Amino acid sequence: MINRSDLAAPRHDWTQTEVESLFDLPFAELVFRAASVHRQWFDPTEIQLSQLLSVKTGGCAENCGYCSQSSHFDTGLKATRLMNPDTVIAQAKVARDGGAQRFCMGAAWRDLKDRDVPALARMIGGVKALGLETCATLGMIQPHQARALQAAGLDYYNHNLDTSAADYARVVTTRTYQERLDTLASVRAAGMKVCCGGIVGMGETRVARAGLLMALATLPEHPDSLPINALMPIPGTPLGDSPPLDGLEFVRTVAVARLVCPRAVVRLSAGRDGMSRELQALCFLAGANSMFVGGKLLTTALPDIDDDQRLLADLGMTPMRDAVAPNRSLAASA
Repeated sequence: MINRSDLAAPRHDWTQTEVESLFDLPFAELVFRAASVHRQWFDPTEIQLSQLLSVKTGGCAENCGYCSQSSHFDTGLKATRLMNPDTVIAQAKVARDGGAQRFCMGAAWRDLKDRDVPALARMIGGVKALGLETCATLGMIQPHQARALQAAGLDYYNHNLDTSAADYARVVTTRTYQERLDTLASVRAAGMKVCCGGIVGMGETRVARAGLLMALATLPEHPDSLPINALMPIPGTPLGDSPPLDGLEFVRTVAVARLVCPRAVVRLSAGRDGMSRELQALCFLAGANSMFVGGKLLTTALPDIDDDQRLLADLGMTPMRDAVAPNRSLAASA
């Protein structure tokens, strides 16, 4: 058992220059350092398995340049209403029985409205009762809303910074960087855990990727969960023609995230369907220790569950023991 109390406290004073210097390390040296830090805080053979359900799709008032759910762009996606809580809970049970340990609920809103809180509280309470960790991403939230979600049993709230502060206006203009930070402050103040990361492959520079990770590493508390998304280019969106990020550069991003936020669970999120088994294995070596499963991530594809089972079995990886609900099918196949 890892005794984390013996480890030095993570730093919160990283500079842009220091983070850029990590990116510039020789690849083998960077991955070695990240793998070493990973082993100090986690069992490198364990991985947390999460599943995400879009409980309200499309029609979002934000103009995030990467998103198919924005009402500003014609992507062919039809908007839906908030799902019935009983339907969400039933799908969460299927996810749990299929091996998921955390269940995330996402709604395409700019900000949460008070009228929707009771239904969301029912969803969260029902999912929590299944023995799953609970997470939600519902746009900007106010302090009183954060307290209500926490009281309902919400463990994590996801609100990504997306990119660096300097690069932000290129990606979205309907919400400020400070508003994102304010939501994270409301989440922390309510006693919930923060899930916060970003998206790479949007045509940003390495400097911007370093700036994103510096922003995360200099928060008052590091994110408990740090998702790294590879852009899935969506036709009809402003960033739909972005060239794919080089795989080794993606691994570098994972490794630097592990070094600057050593206690975070670093999650492979969107884009995994386009990654080879070997690239995913490199990401795990560099410090990633969570991934989304279930065939779909909001509106984009994920690998088939059977492929994930084979990958984890071949790598000798098992479900994370500290997660609330033990994995069943993947534990048996590993």
